[in-house]
Amino acid sequence: MKVRSLAKGLAKRGHQVTVLTADLGLAGVNGFSAKAERCEWGWRWLDEGVEAIYLPTRGQYRAFTLNPRIAGFCAASLENFDVVHVYGLYDLLGPAAGYFCRREGVPYMVEPMGMYRPIDRGLRLKRLWHGTLGRALFQDAARVIATSDIERQDLLDGGIPAAKVAIRYNGVDLSSCTPLPPRGIFRSKWGISCERPMILFLSRLIPRKGADILIEAFAQTCPESGHLVIAGPEGEAGYRAYLEKRASETGAGARVIFTGPLYDGDKRAALADADIFALPSRYENFGNAVAEAIAAGVPVIVSDSCGIQSLVRDRAGLVIASNKEELADSLRRLIYDGGLRRQLKAGCPGVVDQLSWDRLTEQMESYYAGALAALAAGSE
Repeated sequence: MKVRSLAKGLAKRGHQVTVLTADLGLAGVNGFSAKAERCEWGWRWLDEGVEAIYLPTRGQYRAFTLNPRIAGFCAASLENFDVVHVYGLYDLLGPAAGYFCRREGVPYMVEPMGMYRPIDRGLRLKRLWHGTLGRALFQDAARVIATSDIERQDLLDGGIPAAKVAIRYNGVDLSSCTPLPPRGIFRSKWGISCERPMILFLSRLIPRKGADILIEAFAQTCPESGHLVIAGPEGEAGYRAYLEKRASETGAGARVIFTGPLYDGDKRAALADADIFALPSRYENFGNAVAEAIAAGVPVIVSDSCGIQSLVRDRAGLVIASNKEELADSLRRLIYDGGLRRQLKAGCPGVVDQLSWDRLTEQMESYYAGALAALAAGSE
């Protein structure tokens, strides 16, 4: 969504934009081949002024893909571009593009998208990637784009020079969370009284997201009434069962609802009915789901390990340490203090304005212009 939003925003501002990515079997999905056309490099698709090139994939391991035609594309086409923006890590596409950029003298930027700090899984392979392919990619980048102060600090701790790191927040896609349906649809579906508080957690079910301490804090704060909705796909096998067991052990299991992932209308209905959104993550480079909740006008509780916390604090929500005691206290404050909820709800539009893709696209455009100016100055 980030790449699409920035690409379309830049195209609207008059720039020629090409997105180069791997074809992971799109030719057979939702009539893709009817919308796209074959080209020398694979598939080509034009959408709202943005050209997308899908390179054939010859092998794949998780996000790591083998796309031999990138060499031919870069050798033949790179001279037509002024600047290159590499999104994400732990693949071959970014390092290959970086190599050809260095060879042709084209400035490029790297946006790790929260991946710079190896976490969750494949830690050994990620460290190997950093020590080999990633070293030159970062060393010669004109800029490295962080989405928060937390991610910036990760980059600095990893040895990236401070002068090279720039912050540009993730934007919020309003179409994913608005317009909201009438209040009550989600509660009716899941048997939740409109008179009782409803706390919403919306994220992948993995240990670092903090759903476990949220369940304990909810049971402590709401021992007899209220509902906690845990929504999101299971990101680690068996973790949902573990959370369900924790909920049962607290005595509040009947009021903790596991919905699985929510999309489109179901997600908007959940946001419309939520009184509080909570993400007490132990580490989060930004927090896109938090931004969506704020766009829906829901006061939030986030940990100080969430990158978006600098925008949230005392404006659209409360910022806490990622522990049960502070979380329970914040839940209690928001549940029983209607004035505080109204104050934070009123602060949501200001945060959303800072996260508009129009504003962030303009900021990204200035970073590109700065890289080109630096290149021109260096060649004089």
